[in-house]
Amino acid sequence: MPAVVVIGAQWGDEGKGKATDQLGSHADYVVKFNGGNNAGHTVVIGDEKYALHLLPSGILSPGVTPVIGNGVVIDLEVLFQELDALIERGVDVSRLLVSSDAHIIAPYNRTLDKVTERFLGSRKIGTTGRGIGPTYADKISRVGIRVQDLFDEHILRQKVQGALEQKNHLFVKVYNRRAITVEETVAELLKFAERLRPMIADASIVLNRALDDGKIVVFEAGQATMLDVDHGTYPFVTSSSSTAGGACTGSGIGPTRIDRVVGVIKAYTTRVGEGPFPTELLDEMGEHLRQTGGEFGVTTGRPRRCGWYDAVVARYSGRINGLTDLVLTKLDVLTGLDKIPVCVAYDVAGVRHDEMPMNQSDFHHAVPILEEFDGWTEDITGCRTFEELPANAQAYVLALEAMSGTRISAIGVGPDREATITRHDLLG
Repeated sequence: MPAVVVIGAQWGDEGKGKATDQLGSHADYVVKFNGGNNAGHTVVIGDEKYALHLLPSGILSPGVTPVIGNGVVIDLEVLFQELDALIERGVDVSRLLVSSDAHIIAPYNRTLDKVTERFLGSRKIGTTGRGIGPTYADKISRVGIRVQDLFDEHILRQKVQGALEQKNHLFVKVYNRRAITVEETVAELLKFAERLRPMIADASIVLNRALDDGKIVVFEAGQATMLDVDHGTYPFVTSSSSTAGGACTGSGIGPTRIDRVVGVIKAYTTRVGEGPFPTELLDEMGEHLRQTGGEFGVTTGRPRRCGWYDAVVARYSGRINGLTDLVLTKLDVLTGLDKIPVCVAYDVAGVRHDEMPMNQSDFHHAVPILEEFDGWTEDITGCRTFEELPANAQAYVLALEAMSGTRISAIGVGPDREATITRHDLLG
């Protein structure tokens, strides 16, 4: 039985929640291995719509054990708000496991995120202000607070004091804010400890034993390839490893245990926040994609920037992640368009680039080289086989597959869990 990694192959919001939910419904474990509550997944099951931010999508599938891995940063208040909201709707959340090595977003991290972004002004990154970046910075600086620290108040107090010694200088002397006390921070964190205690696990042991026993484990990325801290459009990225390699470091399994890497990619492209976006449409067509596709952030409500499918990005994602399959989502959003352009390469100062430019400056100035495909007008939301799609829709999918260099194994034709065409078994 396979270990399957599911990642976003663009800038996020590709529909990973639906893809993970579909795979997760056949899995034994679903693991979130990076990010925090700065992103969200929307999952539609029948008439019910669920917006998940911190929790793995597998929490909605009966019998699945959802796991928050060590690579995630956790806002404890958000975690329990999400759990309580699901409990009110009759969802069983009792199987949730949380890695004892995951880092916690302290109140001062949220404050620092917001004031720093305002301080940057026109140079802002476009963060969500939820403390994600500062928490990962604390982790790398070795002044972070981990879940296990909640159960040793002496250690917790020492760590909070060490972190605030530096941060309070910033708050008071640079940002003209009041100092944050150790006592208020410790009290805020400890109020969640006892409720969290039954969920704590050594996730590495749990997951490796599950794989040894032939269980199906799905690893779910937050964010996406082009927002990866190493391989994305730096510095306009997230603060964690959102590519396939992050599944190993963020969960405690080795790379030889992974059987399949699935990239989720839209039939067009979107991104939120600042940063370069070669195929971005700043006209009526961009607004059409935004409104038709419902392109507004699950977590923030921010309107997403919209553009055409970028095959250069798709090829890059295939290489960086070692993709074995693509899940193409939101094909139905393109219904009714006469012509559908696709970016096949970039023009940078008169030089054609078929692959991602090596430096950020060239990518920032890249002009898309477009190839047009004929559109279709037929409603495709009821299609469940590839052959049922209109001929032009089939041709579009096959062209994207050839350009992207990875087989398209599933196609989303609507928001519902069942509105998917399967071409190849992702768990086979």
